[in-house]
Amino acid sequence: MIVKVPGINGLGKTKGCEQAPNEILKALNEIYSNEQGKPIDVRLLDLEEIHLDNDNIEKSNELIYKNSLEIFEEKSKSIFLGGDHSISYSIGRAFLDYCKQNNKEPCLIIFDAHADCMPPMEEPTHEEWLRALIEENFPAENILLVGVRNFWKDEMIFLKEKGIRIISMNQFVEDIQDTCDTIMEFSNGKELYVSIDIDVVDPVFAPATGYLEPGGLSSRDFLYLIQRINKIKNLRAVDIVEINPDKDRNNLTVKLGAKILSELI
Repeated sequence: MIVKVPGINGLGKTKGCEQAPNEILKALNEIYSNEQGKPIDVRLLDLEEIHLDNDNIEKSNELIYKNSLEIFEEKSKSIFLGGDHSISYSIGRAFLDYCKQNNKEPCLIIFDAHADCMPPMEEPTHEEWLRALIEENFPAENILLVGVRNFWKDEMIFLKEKGIRIISMNQFVEDIQDTCDTIMEFSNGKELYVSIDIDVVDPVFAPATGYLEPGGLSSRDFLYLIQRINKIKNLRAVDIVEINPDKDRNNLTVKLGAKILSELI
């Protein structure tokens, strides 16, 4: 199932990301098969949308949580198209509760240039969602951060206190095969949720996002990584967030989002 979640809570900084789900699906129409040779026909996809009012964040979070929980109970694998990274807070809460209710161990792997662990507001924004989720008792030992390359001091203290594992960009580029193996081993035996902030990719390849951080992954390396992750049998959920079509150049970032989606189908 592919679920459009056009939610934004970035204090005005992420306005435009709500357009991404429709734009990604539009670009997907131009991909006739993925790199594994599987034909892509958007008309045949199982599409849903969580209809949100971004002027009412509390209600939006309730809707994302409720609908995500139902989806986890009914579908073996779901892909959520955001929106900004704040949507991952409510999806993550639903994923955690689903795992608890079914005696499964949750695992969260996040690809992001930032840690998103600032002290959370009452309705967590895209800068605090992960810390808020951890404070909702998502097991910190089952969280893996990949590609972070800009931390606030408070975030570094929090991550160290919680013992959250991080794969740095240097570790990644030194041996991409080893990194993929580490990711697969980390998720072994657990229910896996993968969250993809497009800014993990270098802005040369993905310029349409809010906080550009040089030194990221190439689109080629990231697509290879996604192809490996998609082979994980216990992959239950993926989100793709922080693509802002208003900031794109030659539709490059939107097309990359569609390419990532095609490899997950």
